[in-house]
Amino acid sequence: MKKKKRRIWPFILLILFLGGAFGVWHERDRLFKETEPVFVTVPVVRQTIQETVSSTGVLNACKQVDVGAQVSGQILSLKVGLGDCVAKGQLLAVIDPSVPQNDLKDAEAELSRIQAQKRIKLAMLKQYELEYQRQQAMFKDRASAKADLESAKATLDATRAEIDALDAQMTQAKISVDTAKTNLGYTQIAAPMDGVVVAVETDEGQTLVSSQTAPTLLILADLDTMTVKALISEADVIRVKPDMPVTFSILGDPDTIYKSRLKSVDPAPESVTDSDTSATTVSSSATYYNGRFDIPNPDHKLRIFMTAQVSIILGEAKNALSIPLSVLGSSMGNDRYEVRVLQNGQERPRMIRTGLKDNIYVQVLEGLREGEQVIVGDSKTSAVQVEQSNENRKKRGFRGPPPGGGGGPPPM
Repeated sequence: MKKKKRRIWPFILLILFLGGAFGVWHERDRLFKETEPVFVTVPVVRQTIQETVSSTGVLNACKQVDVGAQVSGQILSLKVGLGDCVAKGQLLAVIDPSVPQNDLKDAEAELSRIQAQKRIKLAMLKQYELEYQRQQAMFKDRASAKADLESAKATLDATRAEIDALDAQMTQAKISVDTAKTNLGYTQIAAPMDGVVVAVETDEGQTLVSSQTAPTLLILADLDTMTVKALISEADVIRVKPDMPVTFSILGDPDTIYKSRLKSVDPAPESVTDSDTSATTVSSSATYYNGRFDIPNPDHKLRIFMTAQVSIILGEAKNALSIPLSVLGSSMGNDRYEVRVLQNGQERPRMIRTGLKDNIYVQVLEGLREGEQVIVGDSKTSAVQVEQSNENRKKRGFRGPPPGGGGGPPPM
């Protein structure tokens, strides 16, 4: 038995030795691998890049008219309702014509009175002309005094002047008649254009007073073409110019993309006052400028005051070399950046020049070739970041989750 036990001990020692050697080799291999970082890379690819300015816009009718009343009176009837399509010249409403009709009758009566006075004066003028001719003949034959001739001449001239005055009064009376007729016509309110009734501001039976301002009865809008008014921030407006391509979508149908071109950019904000433009005025709120463009709307799907998510395309590059924005290193100015490139398993810095950029990718103009691998991160950097995060949490005095929660370090 003792001989058998002596034979077993060498095998046990050999097994222990091999196990220890394997453990040392495994630990050495693990430490060696940890010293070599594992790189995460992305390839340089070709794709289309659009650089855009995003803004929020509001839709409105390309043409909109407030239909008002120019005469006072009670609305006898409204011929249209909200949403009705109307044609130019169509009757929209009728205002009580009693007062304008009476004004027209007064103006016509005054014109008739002046015309009658003129006829009287013309008859008298004929008589005075004959009297003057008779006095001339009698004075020539020394049959009358010079005073009688002068009196006849004065009467004739005065009558002619009175007729001229009556002519002026007649012209004024005709104007009054025309004005009264026009005011009477204003009681029949007709559509000034083709369009859709988008608002009704009055009701039948309501009395309108138009002595100072013309009250609005209803609002007509041409919905066949809509105008989008996009708010462009002061940080972006210096890069935006008319005729740039624009796209937009509405909240109710985000999958449909509408395309147009920027028609104009307002030179100033919508509200400008002396205090706004003063050099000493500093406002904490942002300043926005309106960019306007039109979009056809034949089916009237787009409606007034809808919200539009607008993208103004500053530039577009097709089949362009591109990399993610996240891999850009420090900026060197003039659109030049430093990136890290993986070559033969080794990290190499590279200077590149960039072009257009969107929210995710940036165009590469110089410094990289298609297919090259650009380093996003590595295991060393990730480990350091995790360690720093843990240290920061300890410094902030992290006390663990609330009672009943799980995870996190134990209470200190």
